[in-house]
This record gives sequence, structure tokens and C-alpha cells, in this order.
Amino acid sequence: MTFSIHGIGVSEKIAIGKAHLLAHVSLEAPHYLIASDRVDAEIKRFEAAVRDVQEEFVLLQDGLDDDAPHEMSAMLQVHAMIAQDNMLIEYPKSLMRDKRYNAEWALSAQVNELVEQFEAFEDPYLRERKQDVMQVGTRIMRAIREHAGLVIENNVRPQAFDDDMILVAHDITPADMLQFKDRALAGFITDLGGTTSHTAIVARGLGVPAVVATGQARDLIRENEWVIIDGANGVVLVNPDELLLSHYRGLQVEQRIHQTSLGNLVYQRARTLDGSEIKLMANIELPSDVQAVQQVGADGVGLFRSEFLFLNRLHLPEEEEQFIAYKTVAVALVGQSVTIRTLDIGADKNLATDDYITPLNPALGLRAVRYSLAHPDMFLTQLRAILRASAYGKIKILLPMISSLEQLQQALNLYYKAREQLTEKNIPFDRSIQVGIMVEIPSAVIILPILLPLIDFVSIGTNDLTQYTLAVDRGDAEVTHLYEETHPAVLRLIFNTIDLCRRAKKGVSVCGEMAGDAKLTRLLLGFGLREFSMQPAQVLSVKERVLKASSKKSRKAAEDVLLQYEQVKIRQRIKDLNQKAH
Repeated sequence: MTFSIHGIGVSEKIAIGKAHLLAHVSLEAPHYLIASDRVDAEIKRFEAAVRDVQEEFVLLQDGLDDDAPHEMSAMLQVHAMIAQDNMLIEYPKSLMRDKRYNAEWALSAQVNELVEQFEAFEDPYLRERKQDVMQVGTRIMRAIREHAGLVIENNVRPQAFDDDMILVAHDITPADMLQFKDRALAGFITDLGGTTSHTAIVARGLGVPAVVATGQARDLIRENEWVIIDGANGVVLVNPDELLLSHYRGLQVEQRIHQTSLGNLVYQRARTLDGSEIKLMANIELPSDVQAVQQVGADGVGLFRSEFLFLNRLHLPEEEEQFIAYKTVAVALVGQSVTIRTLDIGADKNLATDDYITPLNPALGLRAVRYSLAHPDMFLTQLRAILRASAYGKIKILLPMISSLEQLQQALNLYYKAREQLTEKNIPFDRSIQVGIMVEIPSAVIILPILLPLIDFVSIGTNDLTQYTLAVDRGDAEVTHLYEETHPAVLRLIFNTIDLCRRAKKGVSVCGEMAGDAKLTRLLLGFGLREFSMQPAQVLSVKERVLKASSKKSRKAAEDVLLQYEQVKIRQRIKDLNQKAH
């Protein structure tokens, strides 16, 4: 029987494929098939990890003080028993032998199976024991990663998915999304998330359809069921009949034809009808994304999210590793600018290192530049790596989440210290390198006239600016309907920032999701924006809008939008603006 699930579409594309369910521990597990001649080695890797965890529980129990709470001892005993249970440690081996699952995938599959069994119990106490299974499973998963070198060599990541496979999960973190970047996947469906959650951003960057905030898709959809993702309408169709399949396949063909036509714009300069030159930059997460930047003819990298070098690992990257990553991008882009944002950890991007403590309120806690200032050695390491890379290309430094003058001064002091450290060792770097800030907090807009003399440029992060202005968690499906990038207060803050920067003759760009939304291109042009930075997959669609727009006429329409305070009228004004011939 066909049924529909509604959520939020994060792209206007359509996907048709078979569901592959992800949940619980599997969200942290890479999924791939191992070669038949490596099965025994993979099983040994798993067994070594299990032994580590079992020995760890013995040491923890032996190390308990005499006055330790009885509950602590009892909990450790329960977890130690689970770590010895054949249901948890033997069945994954069968999956490795019979289906050639890698160790992480095999473990997560079995943990999920056990969790579902516990969830079926009527007794609340027994039902909650699923948490114990998940916690032990997580410990084993972490231990498996420490033994990763036994099988995964030379960064080989075997293909395990078909190009018609659609991932269905309760949630997928940005770190998890990176594991699917180079996989042939049709799309994503999640219970949680929002239009500008980092999961949605990465999915959009992959150029695949996705629907988030469905609420219950993971529970309603079954493995291998046929699914249609209608990204434009935020709808998921499960078990579609032939009539629906035929209709959506026709729409898919139309989308592909249009996408092919956009390819003709790759080498065309982004210039409005009245001659305004527009820079269309790309956002990237990893050095490997440079190829996508070049394929769409972007003008450079407007946002290199460096935090993705720090995720999915137990230890922070060393200076040399970071230097090589930044240098690789700078060299590959041959003279085009690369703006590297310093570590923006927090919110829904958390470190896996032993000393990292997730804040009580990740969005408002020790995140971004706050975390960097609290860990100056780590910050200096990153700054030195970026500075060293600047000797090989046109690099800029971007400081995230600046909210006060004192905070900016502290960050700049460390930046100058990093310069001094390199100078003392005669290590070359670009001494005219530009330093800018992200404007993503309302306080930064208000005090921007004080901040501008200290910096070279500004990049507006519309995702967090909207979140903090409206007090709406952009990743919370319960309040996602309140997240409005075109809220009059948000639009006024964006306009004011652009206007202040232009008057002060400072560079200004937008690197949030608004920059890649072609429906808002003319509005931002009307605000005076001349530099956009977006996911590579969005560059050509935005360029198409730029080529058909007049910056002067867009300005008049944008002024009218700024006079509106009702969301309905704002949406209508933007719709009217996009329907005009220029």
C-alpha cells in the first residue's frame, strides 16, 4: 500500500530508490563490503576490539574505591556481562563471514537488532536496558576504530551501495555524512533536522535529494522498500504504484535535462544584465571537494569548513596534516582565493576526542572561536598551519562566531603570536594575508562599525544568524516551522551588514544557505551583495539567476521587501521579484 510521509525538503530534486535503514550505533559506522580474502583479518580486528573493552571493564571494576556507590559497581557488572554475551559478540562475526560486512557495520546491525528486541518489551525497566546495549556497543565501536589500521589501508573505501539506494535514519550527524560523500546514493531521509541543519547542508552539497524532519520515517519504512523523495514538496512516498513511479520518473528526466543545460554556463562569467560582476564561490568540507569546485567553474572557495578535518577521529590533527590539507586546496585552485574558517566545533558537530565535553547547550556553549580561545595551543597549531599554507596560494583566515570586541582582540593576539612563531623559525607565509570574521550573531552586526577597522572582510553566516536572531534551533524539527531566513529582522540585519561593509570599503559575502538558494539571488543582489559562497552543486543554478537579473532593478524590489513586516507579504514580494523578466 502506498503512503506518504511529510517533512522538509532540502533540495528540489527527486530521488527514486530502495530504502536502507540506519539507526543507533550504525550512524557512527562506516558501511562497506570487505574482500573475501580479508574476512579473517576483519574478524580478528573485531575480536581485538572486544577484548580491549572486556579488559577495560575488568580494570574499571578493580579500580573502584571502597566507598563507590553500589549502583556504579552494579552498572559495570551489567555492562561487563553484555560485553561477554554471545548475542553481541558472535553474531557480528557471522555477518562478516556470510555477508562480508566490515566490522563496524556488522556490530551496528546486531546492536540495532538487540535494541529493537528490548523496545518490544512492555516492562519499562527491561525496555530501558536497550541503553546499556547501546553504550557497550558504542565502546566496542570506538575500540574497533582504534584497530582500524589492520584492514583499511591506503585510505581505500570500498563501494557498498547501489546508486538507487536511499538512506533512512533517525538522524545523521555531519561527521556521519562524510562517510557517504563519495558513495553512489540516491538520497537521504531523516526523522530529525531542519532546512539548514548541518546534515541538510552536507546533503545539499552532495547534490542529492533529501527530506528531513519527517518525525517517524525510520519507524515506518522497511528495508528495501521502494521510496520516492520529492524534495520540492518535502514529501516521501513509500511503496509507490506504477502510476506514481512513471510520473516521478518523467519529472526526473526533466530535471536531468535542465541540469545538463546548466553545464553550458560553467565557463561563462557571472555578470548581471546591467554589467555588475558577481563572484560565485564554493563551500567545501575536505580537500577532495576541490574537484567539484573546479567542475562548476566557481571563482574560488569562500568557505573551507576546517572542522571536518577534526571529526571522526580520536586525536586532533597535527600541524603538518592540517598544513598539507590547506596547501593542497590552495595549490589546486591556482591563484583563486581560499577562505579557511578556523575550527567551528559545537552545535551538531562534536569532537570524538577523550577530553571533549559536549556543552549542555551546544549551540550556545563553548563552540567555534570560544572553543579555540579556550584551547590556545590547538588554535595556534591551526593558525600556523593556515599561515604556512598561505605561502602556496591566496588564502584568507575566517574567525567564526565573533560576538564582542574583546573576543576579536584575543583571537587576533593569538594570530599575531602564530605569525611571530613562524617568523622566528624563518618559515615563509603570506604577510599580507587577510583576516575576516563571520557575522552570525546579532551582537556582531550591532557593533560592526567597531570591529571593521580591525579586519579585512566579513562573511555573513545566514544559518546561525537566523537561528540566533529568532531563538530557533535550526536542527530541531519541533520548531523548524519558526525558522524563517526571510524574517524581516533577519533581512534587515543582512542588509545592514552589507551596507556597513560597503561604506567601509571592506569585502563582504554571504556563505550561509541563503547564498545557494536561487530564489533569493535577486533579493541579495538588491541588497548590494556581490559575492556569494555556496555548495558547489548550487553554483550553476545561482549563476543562471545572476545572468538574467538587473542589479539596479533588483535593488528597487529589495527596498520594497525591507518595508514589509508580514511573512506572507515578504514571500509574495520575493516571488514577484523572481517572476520578472529581469
